[in-house]
Amino acid sequence: MPQTTDEPSRSAVTPEFAIRPVSGALGAEVRGVDLAEITDAQYARIHALLLEHLVLFFPGQENLTPEAHVALGRRFGEVEVHPFLPKLEDHPEVTLIESDQGGKADEWHIDVTFSPKPPVASILHLVTCPPAGGDTMWSNQYLAYERLSAPFRELLDGLTAVHLLRAPQVGEMSAEHPVVRIHPETGRRSLYVTRMWTSHIPQLSRHESDAVLQLLFEHSEQPALTCRYRWDPQTVALWDNRATQHMAVNDYQDYRLGRRVTVLGDHPAGDTPRRPAHRPHGDERYYPRRVNARFGY
Repeated sequence: MPQTTDEPSRSAVTPEFAIRPVSGALGAEVRGVDLAEITDAQYARIHALLLEHLVLFFPGQENLTPEAHVALGRRFGEVEVHPFLPKLEDHPEVTLIESDQGGKADEWHIDVTFSPKPPVASILHLVTCPPAGGDTMWSNQYLAYERLSAPFRELLDGLTAVHLLRAPQVGEMSAEHPVVRIHPETGRRSLYVTRMWTSHIPQLSRHESDAVLQLLFEHSEQPALTCRYRWDPQTVALWDNRATQHMAVNDYQDYRLGRRVTVLGDHPAGDTPRRPAHRPHGDERYYPRRVNARFGY
């Protein structure tokens, strides 16, 4: 969890950066660094802060050109060329998130969990934003897991979930991941299911799966686990996609433009499944009640 200080401003000053936590659950605003030309020492400090706060905000990044944006992403690993979202001309690694082109991700989600290797991190440069509205929220999935009861955590630790995308541009993509992911750098456990992409838990019956997932969605989205950030133009957000969810608040009509670079990830790790896939009885029927209950038996 973020650390705070006793100073009235709730700010902590490092040799290079001024850091202000934005909520009690996660998130910190960082000033005093130009992301267009960071040093190795600055990168190391940013990486450490990301592991601590899970999402970082860097206001005043007018100097961040598309080239510098991609270079920053490559500090964290190989960058993605998205399979179907619109991209910046001459910079296919930079995805365009435009409000008037459907770029309003106003449902809680983890990026691209339908891939076998979902992204490690995302770096969003908000170039233009409305004068009011259009905030983005993040949720701490470490805390979401840790605040469940011990018996329920024990149930979830041995389960997997199927994540599914169906889109005209790519057809169908799906992947199966642990319901509880173990972070490869911190070793902490976090919930790893998402309202936007998770279809079902194959070790459970479909009705059981629907009930468990709905509970987990509502639990992980509760306000006490979140931060909400009010954007200024030319602010950059960097978040750990392995331990957070996020959503954009759709309460505005003005134009909003973001440029996003995504860092490719690894195979999410968790406990070995303790049970095989559920095998329904011969006369068992399923009546889906959720929009993302997309697979039959």
